[in-house]
Amino acid sequence: MKKNDIAVGLFILVAIMFLIIPMSPHLLDFFLALNISISLVILFNAMFTKEVLNMSAFPTILLFTTIFRIALNVSSTRLILSTGDPGKVVRTFGEFVGGGDMVIGIIIFIVLIMIQFIVINKGSERVAEVTARFTLDAMPGKQMAIDADLNAGVITDAQAVERRQRIQDEAAFFGSMDGATKYVKGDAVAGLIITIINIVGGTVTGMLNGGMSASQAFQEYIILTIGDGLVSQIPSLMISLATGILVTKVSKEADFGDLLIGQLFSIPKVLYIVGTSMIVLGLVTPLNVLLFSGYGLAFILSGRSIAEKIETAAIEQEVSSDEAEADEIRKPENVSALLQVDPIELEFGYGIIPLADVNQGGDLLDRVVLIRRQIALELGTVVPMIRLRDNIQLNPNQYIIKIKGIRVSEGEILFDHYMAMNPGYVEEEITGIPTREPSFNLPAIWITESQRERAESLGYTVVDPPSIIATHLTEVIRSHIHELLTRQDVQNLIDNIQEAHQVLISELVPKLLSIGEIQKVLQNLLREQISIRDLVSILETLADYAPSTRDVDVLTEYVRQNLKRAISSKYFPEGEMTSVVTLDPKVEQEIMDSVKQTEQGAYMTLDPEITREIINSVQTEIQKLEELGKNPIIITSPIVRMYFKRLTQDYFKDLIVISYNEIDSNVELQSVGMVTV
Repeated sequence: MKKNDIAVGLFILVAIMFLIIPMSPHLLDFFLALNISISLVILFNAMFTKEVLNMSAFPTILLFTTIFRIALNVSSTRLILSTGDPGKVVRTFGEFVGGGDMVIGIIIFIVLIMIQFIVINKGSERVAEVTARFTLDAMPGKQMAIDADLNAGVITDAQAVERRQRIQDEAAFFGSMDGATKYVKGDAVAGLIITIINIVGGTVTGMLNGGMSASQAFQEYIILTIGDGLVSQIPSLMISLATGILVTKVSKEADFGDLLIGQLFSIPKVLYIVGTSMIVLGLVTPLNVLLFSGYGLAFILSGRSIAEKIETAAIEQEVSSDEAEADEIRKPENVSALLQVDPIELEFGYGIIPLADVNQGGDLLDRVVLIRRQIALELGTVVPMIRLRDNIQLNPNQYIIKIKGIRVSEGEILFDHYMAMNPGYVEEEITGIPTREPSFNLPAIWITESQRERAESLGYTVVDPPSIIATHLTEVIRSHIHELLTRQDVQNLIDNIQEAHQVLISELVPKLLSIGEIQKVLQNLLREQISIRDLVSILETLADYAPSTRDVDVLTEYVRQNLKRAISSKYFPEGEMTSVVTLDPKVEQEIMDSVKQTEQGAYMTLDPEITREIINSVQTEIQKLEELGKNPIIITSPIVRMYFKRLTQDYFKDLIVISYNEIDSNVELQSVGMVTV
């Protein structure tokens, strides 16, 4: 065991023994002086500590000192009632502090009780309760702020973990302090009760056993009782004061003994003040000069020793820091960090910085957090961390979006302006700066704040700049989410459901399919905006069909058919007739005849002229649907769907291709055209 652990253990053991074993007056003097010293140490530590977390063990310290003080109170009471001699410290406090006058002593004692119980204890208890409540209420906001800083790249993952731990420590500390203040309050009540017992019991004992008259017994024992009360309540008052200081201003990983001793005896000037105070008490009062001066000298020497260690450590740290800087200059440049590529980046000019700066009222960081949440709920996958950076090389109001370090989209906003878009039925025009909405390339107009209310009343869709950027970023992420799904992401998704579906996972991975093959299936689904949130159903389907084929494209089709309820609800509103386009059986046959199977998978060898005719026909039919205000949906047979989608995906980004097996039985469809050649 370490010395600090032994010291703490002995401290508690001595307190417990004092409750049982009678103590001599001299030994009681020794421990009463120790109690005063420890109370001063706690008080000045609470005053000079820079932050609350440096005293994270305070609730436990409070409990230990309360037990120790009560044990001394019990021992002094036993000596007062049994021998009438509780030691010099108690008698001196009764005679010197009270001025030898019984009335003055009683008044001073009552004043101390009033100050501690009504003022300090009551206030500390209330502050601790309110602080604990507000600390817990503020936790979600602080967590969101950490997530926002992490997404913006302001802090690293390690710093985010450290800040989250700090928030948890603060909540735990103030929650503990809310209860620990009850120790101090109970100690004051106990001291008052013990005082009354000492007065009554001492007077009766003096009359019955000491042969004193009632007035003599009362005079004798009231002085001892006041001394006992003062020598107990003054340290208690200092602890109460330290409690109030701490809760109005949370834990480090260390052994318990190191934590307590290190936090109490780590500030040299505290030990200097305590040592000086003890020496002065010994010199200017009738207290034991040798005892109090010894304590004071010990504290001063300890403070000096700690100060020397701190100075030595500071010099060593400075030297090592200089050496580290020199080594950093001498060693070859480490370019490993430059090789890492962020999955998603949002770079913007300096004019957009206020939208991302929380101190200037910007909420772009909060919107980024909501984007990740929205994509997770909608598509069932976790969006990687989104880095937000300012780039002085861009125009002030320009922003660009990068996927894996490559620019994939960009936009430009006008600060203090709003974008107004005509939904198609508004006839009255408004004046403004013509532009195009960056997410869907729709015509729009930049308007001022004064025009906003009128535009909304006319029926225009009005959007503020942060919403424009957030919507654009969301659409870019949606269209590239399949590229961002890594094998590690798939493993994490599987780990989330493994505990509840151990049989499924053990059967499928890696016996039937590898993580990479499952990743390809999930990427195929995400490429067409099919949610993978129901991962259990997807893996169940893969486990059913993987024994017969390991072609990820074919497996994807089986999974889509099993998810037909989700697909139908996504594209076909319940109770409504949906207009679609079908595929001519002759076109389907042409496509199937051109499919060639190889060990690496299937590919098409369709004649270029036929391909051109199919694409032109698809273009014509899509225009029909767009004129009707409908989504471009083409229905095919199951065996042709994936090949037709592969054929058209480079020409029509938003074309939805669904097979008959992916449509729920209660869906009502209306064919408004057919793709032919």
